[in-house]
Amino acid sequence: MSSNGNPAVPPADAGPDRRRWVALVFICLAQLMIVLDITIVNIALPSAQQDLDISDGDRQWVVTAYTLAFGSLLLLGGRIADYTGRRRSFAIGLAGFALASALGGAAPGFGTLLAARALQGVFAALLAPAALSLLTVNFSRTDERAKAFGIFGAIAAGGGAIGLILGGLLTEYLDWRWCMYVNVAIAGVAALGLPLMPAGERTKERARFDLPGVVVAVLGLLAVVYGCSIAEEDGWDSGTVLGLLSAGVVLLAVFAVVETRVSRPLLPPGVVLSRTRGGAFLAVGLGIIGMFATFLFLTYHMQIVMGYSALKAGCAFLPMTAAVLVGAGGVATRLLPKAPPRALMGPGLLIASGALGWLTVLDAGSSYAGTLLPAMCLLGFGMGLVMPPAMSYATHGVGEAEAGAASATVNTMQQIGGSIGTALLNTVATSATADHLAGRPQSPAVLREGLADGFATGFGWAAAIVCTAGVIILLVMNTPRPAPGAADEMHLPVHAG
Repeated sequence: MSSNGNPAVPPADAGPDRRRWVALVFICLAQLMIVLDITIVNIALPSAQQDLDISDGDRQWVVTAYTLAFGSLLLLGGRIADYTGRRRSFAIGLAGFALASALGGAAPGFGTLLAARALQGVFAALLAPAALSLLTVNFSRTDERAKAFGIFGAIAAGGGAIGLILGGLLTEYLDWRWCMYVNVAIAGVAALGLPLMPAGERTKERARFDLPGVVVAVLGLLAVVYGCSIAEEDGWDSGTVLGLLSAGVVLLAVFAVVETRVSRPLLPPGVVLSRTRGGAFLAVGLGIIGMFATFLFLTYHMQIVMGYSALKAGCAFLPMTAAVLVGAGGVATRLLPKAPPRALMGPGLLIASGALGWLTVLDAGSSYAGTLLPAMCLLGFGMGLVMPPAMSYATHGVGEAEAGAASATVNTMQQIGGSIGTALLNTVATSATADHLAGRPQSPAVLREGLADGFATGFGWAAAIVCTAGVIILLVMNTPRPAPGAADEMHLPVHAG
């Protein structure tokens, strides 16, 4: 205990410890694998659909099976990491993800590929919170934490674009199956860092899981994500969609009540009720909608409207990835130890909103250099400002026993926010395209105009959502800047402050 009454900084932070920084490389590699696997399959999907004879109605499940399992099981995965030890959970998650990827690459048919994608989601739900909580317990000094989370946040924001590029390369020059096999290699390299990660952090308490909370949370998240997934095909006014969404909201409300009544909650209420952590969760959940909308709409726009190949479309996202690195590594990392988090996240979200607003002028004749490139660079820079502080403050002030739960929550917000946003915005874009085409003579040129008009409408909605998030962060997140040279307060007990 220090003289000011705060817990002393752990011995691991006393003096330089290069092992932690080397371990950071392997942790970030695992996070990259998780993030890029959301988008790498998008580029490979047309080839996989043809090879495995997947119908147009079923092809969405190759993506959705992953997001459903991942998003709905993250909270449980975080709690497992808290009880069993983060390094152990990290190792199990890596091994399981690699095996599931190998199964998907060798899939003889649609059913096997679907099962493999679901298994990837299950093990990603264990791996993602373990990776983030390892960073949380490894880097507790404010200056070191800023650098570590700057790197981690850049990967979280830019990994999707990397997935599009890698997917284009592998699909065009090898085979779509290598979009699955590549995870085996990535996981193998990431596993080399296991000896560098802290051991012995397993809780001494007997593992007691909040089974009612697990069941209600999983069913609630499944209902919401599944309802949003099928809304694209059935429509938002479908009885099935409305029933699923209503059931999901009710179940999540029940989950909130259950968590206040049990002794070992799956998600301790104090983790969410903090303005600091709540603001970080909101920034990730709503901000990521802009990134997902850009990946979805511009991938289709470049390939269908502009006639780009899969590889060329993937490479066209490279400047956005570079802009993310500039925002996260060049600006956010330097300012994170000196500025309050809303001074980075608020402007970052507003810049991202402006970039999405720029894309509302998109039409069939828009050029890459004149419209797409500047908007993508602005979006990447804005989200680069958002993700490092959001990832860092999502676990701010939590005790080690709740680090996994807090880490899982921010990953859940990223995954669920992206899934819901994609379904919502795709429905908006599809409806706008249908309205544009109604009563017009059908031709390839008219179809391209209709698609571009739908994408532009979707970008308008995305801009409004991200702008709202930025305003809320500026008004609500009142966390002060870190004290100069102070250690992070992650070891203090969780409270709803």
